[in-house]
Amino acid sequence: MAVYQEEIEVVSNGNRVSYHEVTKEVREAVVKSKIQNGIVVITTPHTTCSVIYEEYSHDRDFCGDEYLQVDLNETLEKILPRCVTEGQYHHPGPEHVAFGEKDCDAALVPDRRSLLNTEAHLKGSLLGESVTCAVKEGGIQINQVTGYFYFVDWDQNRPRTRKCNIVVMGE
Repeated sequence: MAVYQEEIEVVSNGNRVSYHEVTKEVREAVVKSKIQNGIVVITTPHTTCSVIYEEYSHDRDFCGDEYLQVDLNETLEKILPRCVTEGQYHHPGPEHVAFGEKDCDAALVPDRRSLLNTEAHLKGSLLGESVTCAVKEGGIQINQVTGYFYFVDWDQNRPRTRKCNIVVMGE
């Protein structure tokens, strides 16, 4: 069995949930891998991010977000509203805040406000950090017209450079 790995970077918006369509990069990685039959896994190491497979929605709002993304955001906001104040959720507790201020570098925790991202962690947990798809005869087995992969950064507190990993395994 062969394994091919590739990492891409995306920059999150920082003002709202960020969606990055990465289907082209996944297709290119599968071609570069030369793997004909197996699987491709698209994943993120970030606890406030997800990778999802969704239909492309042609309509967009004034921010450029596809309507399905807007619908997903609005649905999740009803369940997990944005964390805007200390005590809204149990997390971050005093020990986590102390850890963030003492043990993390400024790029990770630039200020206390940046720790108020509990809903982003919960959304990441709920939707998951990866998508796995079959590779058959050198191509990914998704709807070729409307199926797309999206990297989602749920953290709205600041823009950041995020990593998305693509792993192709098979023969």
